[in-house]
Amino acid sequence: MLHCGKYRVSPVRQTNNGELIMAKKIILTGDRPTGRLHIGHYIGSLKNRVALQNSGDYESYIMIADLQALTDNARNPEKIRKSLLEVALDYLAVGIDPAKSTILVQSQIPALSELTMYYLDLVSVNRLNRNPTVKTEIAQKAFGESVPAGFLIYPVSQAADITAFKADTVPVGDDQEPMLEQTREIVRTFNRTYNTDCLVEPEGYFPPKGSGRLPGIDGNAKMSKSLGNGIYLADDADTVQKKIMSMYTDPNHIHVEDPGQIEGNVVFTYLDMFGTDKAKIAELKEHYQAGGLGDVKIKRYLVEVMEAVLEPIRTRRLEYAKDMDAVAQMLKDGSAKANLVAEQTLAEVRAAIGVNYF
Repeated sequence: MLHCGKYRVSPVRQTNNGELIMAKKIILTGDRPTGRLHIGHYIGSLKNRVALQNSGDYESYIMIADLQALTDNARNPEKIRKSLLEVALDYLAVGIDPAKSTILVQSQIPALSELTMYYLDLVSVNRLNRNPTVKTEIAQKAFGESVPAGFLIYPVSQAADITAFKADTVPVGDDQEPMLEQTREIVRTFNRTYNTDCLVEPEGYFPPKGSGRLPGIDGNAKMSKSLGNGIYLADDADTVQKKIMSMYTDPNHIHVEDPGQIEGNVVFTYLDMFGTDKAKIAELKEHYQAGGLGDVKIKRYLVEVMEAVLEPIRTRRLEYAKDMDAVAQMLKDGSAKANLVAEQTLAEVRAAIGVNYF
């Protein structure tokens, strides 16, 4: 068996003075740059990434996945280019620290594309077609018979992203578990085929209970950039207020004295997600259900709650935006650092396959 020597991920590592200590787990996560990030991203992943980063238990790689975004935006690359720095600003604003996490741009890591090519030879088209997450997304995007080949194979590209940094921990939602299983299959097939232990099988890290998918302000089950039903981290206070005051509640709660329904009421969903005064929220729910509490009052309270969350983020974002050259340099430096790691993994993969000819 071909071993990866000192580059093999191990639960322990040796310090310069010979002391054995537990090695940090390695995280790979990221976002497609198809627009600014919204509070659904914040509650679903960004807040958790900051907590994991600050725990000191993880080595984090956070990827802006521009190549993946191009799989269904190839004819509009300017959208990706403009969104790249917007996403970087959102990262910095929520507290992702480039001194603690490596922030990188997918297209700036050439090794990822080569790894994808090697892995594609180990995956059948039928297996890709069976991936339930991809099937759902293809239906949502209404590609019909014109599914871009790059979109169909993006689970393989994700496997390259994960394995390039030997990530053993990948934060995912429940709907992304099939993507992670695809990566594990590729890792097992590669290691078995080439009699090596170079690639590492990742495990999913699921968000804490209560930080799941946030519905759109229109009541749609999903907050989405494409649906235009989100509150963005970059929105100013007036915009946030206007969006909340137009938020979907209970369509049958016509008069203040009418009993209102909590289930499916987006205002209360947001209060549960973002509010800290749980006793007050419980009191508002009881009052609303009994009748005598209007939608305007609970929306005004939600404005207060959301501003407490968003105002510090907005302030930091505006501060970072004053020096966009520095933001771009941060991405360049992070990508260069990540590239060194990915190139080492690629060298091990080439050696395992036997294509390191010269």
